[in-house]
Amino acid sequence: MKPAKGRYAENLATAGEAFSELAADRPELIVFPEAAFTGYFLEGAVYDLARTADAFANDLAAAWSAACGDARVDLVSGFFENAGGTFYNSAIYVRIEGSRPHVVHVHRKLFLPTYGVFDEERFLSRGRDVGVFDSIAGPAAIVVCEDAWHAVVPTLAAIKGARILIVPSASPGRGIDNGGSGELTSVTRWRNTLADTAAEHGIFVLYAGLAGFEGGKGMTGNSCVIDPWGTVLVQAPALGACIVRADLDLREVVLARANLPLLGDLRAVLPDLLLDDAWPVSRNRYDGDVSAN
Repeated sequence: MKPAKGRYAENLATAGEAFSELAADRPELIVFPEAAFTGYFLEGAVYDLARTADAFANDLAAAWSAACGDARVDLVSGFFENAGGTFYNSAIYVRIEGSRPHVVHVHRKLFLPTYGVFDEERFLSRGRDVGVFDSIAGPAAIVVCEDAWHAVVPTLAAIKGARILIVPSASPGRGIDNGGSGELTSVTRWRNTLADTAAEHGIFVLYAGLAGFEGGKGMTGNSCVIDPWGTVLVQAPALGACIVRADLDLREVVLARANLPLLGDLRAVLPDLLLDDAWPVSRNRYDGDVSAN
């Protein structure tokens, strides 16, 4: 998605055009990026553009129904949420059936970057948990952008039963890959991080990246789908808006976890890790100078 910054109705119309393109071969699940219908760098304007989860779900359903009638679909999108006067960077999972939306799950972003070009925590509150819910394709969890960079978050989702991790994101491009490919360093790091997450936990990862420029900062796009073996099934090109599609076979999760049972091992050891602080700790202390050659 390449939204027009701050123009919510216009971006809904753009989504409607995409829905029309998909009408002939409708997918079961459609995933939009973080802040897909407003743009990301809103600062104080976030308070004017934020919606309640129900209002946003109704808007998505109206755009879908105008293009595809009463056809069923599940939609995921990032949005700025107004929850009774508390504002979050959220992502919603909506099931639309017969033009009626049902809000299945809302995830509120845990990690609000406030460094470099980012300023989220000045304007937004953070979420406090990671939930697993029943998606059209099985148990799933949603995390938003930086949430996915903290390894404990996808791990918690997998421990709680997720077989699919959905990651709406708005990531500015930074650096040039030193390997000579010319690819942006941020794109390479995202793909490696998500592939490692998928392979370690035996889960599908669906990454939806915001595209376009806001205030001179270019969002990288690069939406992708990664299978439970860590293989990239499909990846969008950088910067532009586009539709990428993939078929998921949830049996691959079972095979991947049987082949590399790291998640099962973690479940067995986790209780001991959580009790670790209850035991006395013995440390060898050295107060002298340390140098490295």
